[in-house]
Amino acid sequence: MKSDSTIQVPDGLDLNSIPAHVACIMDGNGRWAKKRLMNRVKGHEQGAQTVEEIVMAAREIGIKVLTLYAFSTENWARPKEEVKALMHLLKRFLKNKTEKLRQKDIRLNLIGQTYRLPDDVREQADLAMAATADNSAMILNLAISYGAREEITMAVQQIAAKVKSGSLDPEEITDKTISGHLYTAGMPDPDLIIRTSAEFRLSNFLMWQAAYSEFAFIPTLWPDFTRQEFYQVLIDYQQRDRRFGKV
Repeated sequence: MKSDSTIQVPDGLDLNSIPAHVACIMDGNGRWAKKRLMNRVKGHEQGAQTVEEIVMAAREIGIKVLTLYAFSTENWARPKEEVKALMHLLKRFLKNKTEKLRQKDIRLNLIGQTYRLPDDVREQADLAMAATADNSAMILNLAISYGAREEITMAVQQIAAKVKSGSLDPEEITDKTISGHLYTAGMPDPDLIIRTSAEFRLSNFLMWQAAYSEFAFIPTLWPDFTRQEFYQVLIDYQQRDRRFGKV
Protein backbone atom coordinates (compact mmCIF):
# COMPACT_ATOMS: atom_id res chain seq x y z
CA MET A 1 0.00 0.00 0.00
CA LYS A 2 1.29 3.46 -0.82
CA SER A 3 0.43 4.80 2.61
CA ASP A 4 -1.00 3.40 5.82
CA SER A 5 -2.40 6.76 6.81
CA THR A 6 -6.17 7.10 6.95
CA ILE A 7 -7.53 9.19 4.10
CA GLN A 8 -10.85 10.88 4.76
CA VAL A 9 -13.65 9.97 2.39
CA PRO A 10 -14.78 13.10 0.51
CA ASP A 11 -18.09 14.65 1.57
CA GLY A 12 -19.68 14.06 -1.82
CA LEU A 13 -19.46 10.28 -1.60
CA ASP A 14 -22.69 8.69 -0.36
CA LEU A 15 -21.71 5.58 1.60
CA ASN A 16 -25.34 4.42 1.44
CA SER A 17 -25.21 4.24 -2.35
CA ILE A 18 -21.92 2.46 -3.02
CA PRO A 19 -21.92 0.23 -6.14
CA ALA A 20 -21.94 -3.45 -5.24
CA HIS A 21 -19.46 -4.43 -7.96
CA VAL A 22 -16.72 -2.26 -9.45
CA ALA A 23 -14.34 -3.50 -12.14
CA CYS A 24 -11.11 -1.87 -13.31
CA ILE A 25 -9.15 -2.22 -16.53
CA MET A 26 -5.73 -1.33 -15.18
CA ASP A 27 -4.13 0.27 -18.21
CA GLY A 28 -1.03 2.40 -18.61
CA ASN A 29 1.79 0.69 -16.70
CA GLY A 30 4.03 0.49 -19.73
CA ARG A 31 3.42 4.08 -20.79
CA TRP A 32 4.04 5.26 -17.24
CA ALA A 33 7.48 3.64 -17.35
CA LYS A 34 8.24 4.87 -20.86
CA LYS A 35 7.51 8.48 -19.87
CA ARG A 36 10.16 8.10 -17.18
CA LEU A 37 12.65 6.30 -19.45
CA MET A 38 12.28 3.15 -17.36
CA ASN A 39 11.86 -0.52 -18.20
CA ARG A 40 8.20 -1.53 -18.59
CA VAL A 41 8.57 -3.83 -15.60
CA LYS A 42 9.04 -0.77 -13.37
CA GLY A 43 5.63 0.39 -14.49
CA HIS A 44 4.09 -2.93 -13.51
CA GLU A 45 5.79 -2.73 -10.11
CA GLN A 46 4.36 0.73 -9.52
CA GLY A 47 0.99 -0.48 -10.77
CA ALA A 48 1.05 -3.25 -8.17
CA GLN A 49 1.23 -0.60 -5.45
CA THR A 50 -1.85 1.07 -6.91
CA VAL A 51 -3.63 -2.29 -6.78
CA GLU A 52 -3.07 -2.47 -3.03
CA GLU A 53 -4.28 1.11 -2.55
CA ILE A 54 -7.48 0.63 -4.54
CA VAL A 55 -8.27 -2.73 -2.95
CA MET A 56 -8.06 -1.21 0.52
CA ALA A 57 -10.07 1.84 -0.54
CA ALA A 58 -12.81 -0.37 -1.98
CA ARG A 59 -12.93 -2.50 1.16
CA GLU A 60 -13.13 0.52 3.47
CA ILE A 61 -16.15 2.08 1.76
CA GLY A 62 -18.13 -1.15 1.45
CA ILE A 63 -17.78 -2.34 -2.14
CA LYS A 64 -18.74 -6.02 -2.17
CA VAL A 65 -16.97 -7.15 -5.35
CA LEU A 66 -13.88 -5.63 -6.95
CA THR A 67 -12.65 -7.15 -10.22
CA LEU A 68 -9.24 -6.15 -11.54
CA TYR A 69 -8.17 -6.97 -15.10
CA ALA A 70 -4.57 -7.94 -14.46
CA PHE A 71 -3.53 -10.13 -17.41
CA SER A 72 -5.47 -10.98 -20.56
CA THR A 73 -5.28 -14.08 -22.72
CA GLU A 74 -3.71 -11.85 -25.38
CA ASN A 75 -0.99 -10.73 -22.96
CA TRP A 76 0.74 -14.11 -23.29
CA ALA A 77 1.99 -12.81 -26.66
CA ARG A 78 4.08 -10.11 -24.97
CA PRO A 79 7.88 -10.48 -24.79
CA LYS A 80 8.83 -13.50 -22.67
CA GLU A 81 10.84 -11.45 -20.19
CA GLU A 82 7.91 -9.12 -19.53
CA VAL A 83 5.53 -12.05 -19.04
CA LYS A 84 8.03 -13.67 -16.69
CA ALA A 85 8.30 -10.45 -14.68
CA LEU A 86 4.50 -10.13 -14.49
CA MET A 87 4.19 -13.68 -13.22
CA HIS A 88 6.86 -12.95 -10.61
CA LEU A 89 4.95 -9.85 -9.47
CA LEU A 90 1.73 -11.85 -9.24
CA LYS A 91 3.39 -14.56 -7.16
CA ARG A 92 4.94 -11.96 -4.86
CA PHE A 93 1.59 -10.21 -4.40
CA LEU A 94 -0.13 -13.50 -3.58
CA LYS A 95 2.58 -14.52 -1.13
CA ASN A 96 3.02 -11.19 0.64
CA LYS A 97 -0.55 -9.89 0.76
CA THR A 98 -2.60 -12.98 1.60
CA GLU A 99 -2.45 -12.35 5.34
CA LYS A 100 -3.58 -8.75 4.91
CA LEU A 101 -6.47 -9.88 2.73
CA ARG A 102 -7.40 -12.43 5.38
CA GLN A 103 -7.30 -9.82 8.14
CA LYS A 104 -9.41 -7.40 6.10
CA ASP A 105 -12.04 -10.12 5.47
CA ILE A 106 -11.41 -10.07 1.70
CA ARG A 107 -11.87 -13.29 -0.27
CA LEU A 108 -9.46 -13.69 -3.16
CA ASN A 109 -10.69 -15.25 -6.37
CA LEU A 110 -8.84 -15.76 -9.67
CA ILE A 111 -10.89 -15.82 -12.85
CA GLY A 112 -9.58 -16.88 -16.24
CA GLN A 113 -7.50 -19.68 -17.72
CA THR A 114 -5.53 -20.21 -14.53
CA TYR A 115 -4.25 -23.56 -15.83
CA ARG A 116 -1.94 -21.56 -18.12
CA LEU A 117 -0.13 -20.00 -15.17
CA PRO A 118 3.31 -21.34 -14.20
CA ASP A 119 3.03 -24.13 -11.63
CA ASP A 120 4.57 -22.13 -8.80
CA VAL A 121 2.25 -19.18 -9.40
CA ARG A 122 -0.82 -21.40 -9.60
CA GLU A 123 0.18 -23.15 -6.36
CA GLN A 124 0.62 -19.81 -4.60
CA ALA A 125 -2.78 -18.71 -5.91
CA ASP A 126 -4.40 -21.87 -4.58
CA LEU A 127 -2.87 -21.23 -1.15
CA ALA A 128 -4.07 -17.63 -1.14
CA MET A 129 -7.61 -18.55 -2.17
CA ALA A 130 -7.77 -21.31 0.43
CA ALA A 131 -6.52 -18.97 3.16
CA THR A 132 -9.22 -16.38 2.37
CA ALA A 133 -12.04 -18.74 1.40
CA ASP A 134 -14.13 -18.01 4.49
CA ASN A 135 -13.88 -14.22 4.17
CA SER A 136 -17.13 -12.46 3.34
CA ALA A 137 -16.81 -8.66 3.46
CA MET A 138 -15.52 -8.31 -0.11
CA ILE A 139 -14.57 -10.49 -3.06
CA LEU A 140 -11.41 -9.52 -4.93
CA ASN A 141 -11.45 -11.02 -8.42
CA LEU A 142 -8.11 -10.99 -10.17
CA ALA A 143 -8.73 -11.56 -13.88
CA ILE A 144 -5.62 -13.49 -14.89
CA SER A 145 -5.18 -15.03 -18.33
CA TYR A 146 -8.74 -13.84 -18.82
CA GLY A 147 -10.71 -13.25 -22.00
CA ALA A 148 -14.46 -12.61 -22.19
CA ARG A 149 -14.95 -14.41 -25.50
CA GLU A 150 -13.17 -17.46 -24.09
CA GLU A 151 -15.34 -17.24 -20.97
CA ILE A 152 -18.57 -17.11 -22.98
CA THR A 153 -17.39 -19.94 -25.24
CA MET A 154 -16.65 -22.07 -22.18
CA ALA A 155 -20.12 -21.35 -20.78
CA VAL A 156 -21.78 -22.31 -24.08
CA GLN A 157 -19.81 -25.55 -24.19
CA GLN A 158 -20.85 -26.46 -20.66
CA ILE A 159 -24.50 -25.70 -21.39
CA ALA A 160 -24.35 -27.66 -24.66
CA ALA A 161 -22.92 -30.65 -22.80
CA LYS A 162 -25.87 -30.55 -20.38
CA VAL A 163 -28.33 -30.38 -23.26
CA LYS A 164 -26.58 -33.29 -24.96
CA SER A 165 -26.73 -35.38 -21.79
CA GLY A 166 -30.43 -34.63 -21.38
CA SER A 167 -30.03 -32.84 -18.05
CA LEU A 168 -31.06 -29.48 -19.55
CA ASP A 169 -33.90 -28.65 -21.92
CA PRO A 170 -32.88 -26.06 -24.57
CA GLU A 171 -36.12 -24.17 -23.92
CA GLU A 172 -35.09 -23.73 -20.30
CA ILE A 173 -31.93 -21.79 -21.20
CA THR A 174 -32.14 -18.16 -20.14
CA ASP A 175 -29.69 -15.35 -19.62
CA LYS A 176 -29.45 -16.52 -15.99
CA THR A 177 -28.36 -19.93 -17.26
CA ILE A 178 -25.48 -18.36 -19.14
CA SER A 179 -24.55 -16.09 -16.23
CA GLY A 180 -24.48 -19.13 -13.98
CA HIS A 181 -21.79 -20.74 -16.12
CA LEU A 182 -19.44 -17.76 -16.19
CA TYR A 183 -16.45 -17.21 -13.92
CA THR A 184 -18.50 -14.64 -12.01
CA ALA A 185 -21.42 -16.99 -11.29
CA GLY A 186 -23.26 -15.95 -8.16
CA MET A 187 -21.85 -12.43 -8.20
CA PRO A 188 -23.67 -9.26 -9.24
CA ASP A 189 -22.75 -7.81 -12.61
CA PRO A 190 -20.44 -4.79 -12.41
CA ASP A 191 -22.28 -1.56 -11.76
CA LEU A 192 -19.26 0.44 -12.84
CA ILE A 193 -16.27 -0.33 -15.05
CA ILE A 194 -13.28 2.01 -14.83
CA ARG A 195 -10.56 2.14 -17.47
CA THR A 196 -7.46 4.22 -16.97
CA SER A 197 -5.00 5.74 -19.49
CA ALA A 198 -7.49 7.39 -21.87
CA GLU A 199 -8.35 4.24 -23.82
CA PHE A 200 -12.00 3.80 -24.82
CA ARG A 201 -12.58 0.08 -25.25
CA LEU A 202 -13.42 -3.05 -23.24
CA SER A 203 -10.52 -5.14 -24.54
CA ASN A 204 -12.34 -8.45 -24.17
CA PHE A 205 -13.27 -7.81 -20.53
CA LEU A 206 -16.55 -8.92 -18.89
CA MET A 207 -18.48 -8.45 -22.13
CA TRP A 208 -21.54 -10.42 -21.01
CA GLN A 209 -21.54 -8.96 -17.50
CA ALA A 210 -21.10 -5.39 -18.76
CA ALA A 211 -24.49 -5.25 -20.52
CA TYR A 212 -25.79 -2.50 -18.22
CA SER A 213 -22.60 -1.31 -16.56
CA GLU A 214 -21.73 2.35 -16.31
CA PHE A 215 -18.32 3.26 -17.73
CA ALA A 216 -15.66 5.72 -16.61
CA PHE A 217 -12.77 6.31 -19.00
CA ILE A 218 -10.14 8.46 -17.35
CA PRO A 219 -6.81 9.81 -18.67
CA THR A 220 -4.75 8.90 -15.60
CA LEU A 221 -2.25 6.08 -16.08
CA TRP A 222 -2.89 3.22 -13.67
CA PRO A 223 0.28 3.72 -11.56
CA ASP A 224 -0.84 7.32 -10.93
CA PHE A 225 -4.44 6.39 -10.07
CA THR A 226 -5.05 7.40 -6.47
CA ARG A 227 -7.58 6.66 -3.80
CA GLN A 228 -8.90 10.21 -4.09
CA GLU A 229 -9.44 9.88 -7.84
CA PHE A 230 -11.14 6.54 -7.29
CA TYR A 231 -13.52 8.21 -4.85
CA GLN A 232 -14.21 10.99 -7.35
CA VAL A 233 -15.12 8.45 -10.04
CA LEU A 234 -17.57 6.91 -7.59
CA ILE A 235 -19.07 10.32 -6.80
CA ASP A 236 -19.58 10.94 -10.52
CA TYR A 237 -21.16 7.49 -10.85
CA GLN A 238 -23.62 8.23 -8.04
CA GLN A 239 -24.88 11.24 -9.96
CA ARG A 240 -25.89 9.19 -12.98
CA ASP A 241 -29.44 8.05 -13.69
CA ARG A 242 -29.39 4.29 -14.30
CA ARG A 243 -32.60 3.35 -16.13
CA PHE A 244 -31.74 -0.12 -17.48
CA GLY A 245 -33.72 0.56 -20.65
CA LYS A 246 -36.73 1.92 -18.77
CA VAL A 247 -38.07 5.46 -18.67
